[in-house]
Amino acid sequence: MYSGIFDSHAHYDDERFDPDRDEVIAALQNNGVCNVIDVGCNLETSQKAAALAQRHPFFYAAVGYHPHEAENFTEEDFSEITDMLRHPKVVALGEIGLDYHYDLSPRDIQMEVFDLQLTAAEKLDIPIIIHTREATQDTLKLLEKHNCRGVVHCYSGSAETAKILVKMGYHIGFTGVITFPNARKIIEACDIVPPDRILLETDCPYMAPVPFRGKRCWSPMIEKTAERVAQIKEMEPQALIDLARENTQRLFGIK
Repeated sequence: MYSGIFDSHAHYDDERFDPDRDEVIAALQNNGVCNVIDVGCNLETSQKAAALAQRHPFFYAAVGYHPHEAENFTEEDFSEITDMLRHPKVVALGEIGLDYHYDLSPRDIQMEVFDLQLTAAEKLDIPIIIHTREATQDTLKLLEKHNCRGVVHCYSGSAETAKILVKMGYHIGFTGVITFPNARKIIEACDIVPPDRILLETDCPYMAPVPFRGKRCWSPMIEKTAERVAQIKEMEPQALIDLARENTQRLFGIK
């Protein structure tokens, strides 16, 4: 079993953990996990993420408005979210971004809400966690407009886009998707990302890696992602886990 796993993106606030959340979280540290960032998607889940970080010493939180939720965005909600960013265990604004695959919110509203949150992150000098799906050009256009730092989570783009993001100063987060049979494009991207820009994440309860595909994901499964990334980068898995933890700590200002 590996040790020192830092899951840089999880959703233990998700309803799929309602039946046994406390038991699952209690078991993490005995299964190689040292830290978790729980990530909100709207005001309610951001509040839940912050509460988990408050309750569990090894948890941190990110708060923000996901593109799926952009249509429900209000200034009042965002005022509460920005207030939460002042808490020492809230380490990022996220997850924010654009999703043109599902289009659950109109694209113009997604752009507006993403732009507003990038402005806030730049002003507050806090890292961001970016969700982007089938929206590469608009995502890059808005990121180029702002001077932010952060991670593109659950990376699914091309190697060429990864090069642009790395040059802009961003980190790249890899999930269990990199273990899937159809992951050729992600593997090519991983190959060009410098080791000091790699983060490991589960996006649990989603994205369980092979051989756990279809099951509820949790942070110890990150070892399968780490093994695949380590193979691509020609590193030992534990060395990759340690490096990814250091990268996460550095990006989010965690000691």
